Amino acid sequence: MNEMPRERHPAQSIRVLLAEDQGMMRGALALLLGMEEDIEVVAQVAAGDAIVDAALTHRPDVALLDIELPGKSGLDAAAELRGRLPDCRVLILTTFGRPGYLRRAMEAGAAGFLVKDGPVEELAVAVRRVLTGETVIDPALAAAALSAGPNPLTTRECDALKASADGATVADIAVRLHLSESTVRNYLSSAIGKTGTRNRMEAMREARRQGWL
Repeated sequence: MNEMPRERHPAQSIRVLLAEDQGMMRGALALLLGMEEDIEVVAQVAAGDAIVDAALTHRPDVALLDIELPGKSGLDAAAELRGRLPDCRVLILTTFGRPGYLRRAMEAGAAGFLVKDGPVEELAVAVRRVLTGETVIDPALAAAALSAGPNPLTTRECDALKASADGATVADIAVRLHLSESTVRNYLSSAIGKTGTRNRMEAMREARRQGWL
């Protein structure tokens, strides 16, 4: 985690925390945002489980978070920030423009959701807009989310799929989730049916593709 220089920014600049696991992307975003006269990147982190501590230390106005991060997802961190630092607005910036991710981001209290292939000018504008209380969502993704409908998987079905990601056996999953093996089988079978796939690994991949996990 690095604190950025502050000398060239006005006293009322927007304080931004940046969470991105790819060093080159993180550095580029920090540099480009730092060129805006009213935006100051006060902290950068590479892992999801470092977000909340950094936010509590640096008190950013806006947390700009990737979703897929080591340690903890940006969505989980967003939900935690809502409880521990409610004045900090969260803007999700991700490569994966999945409708399921958008729904989960909004449920976690995010104020915005953008994909990384947009121009940096739009990102700077979005930072300013969420700080004024607006919700900023990529238009194409918003339309896709409306047409896709809600996540059909229950929390327990999602848990079972996540626990099977490393090839764990039903017995292993049962131990991890403190459930019986028959209950785990039922959850997995239900998830397979809802995703229209043939087995739990396909179900997990489809659920991830949709942004449900």
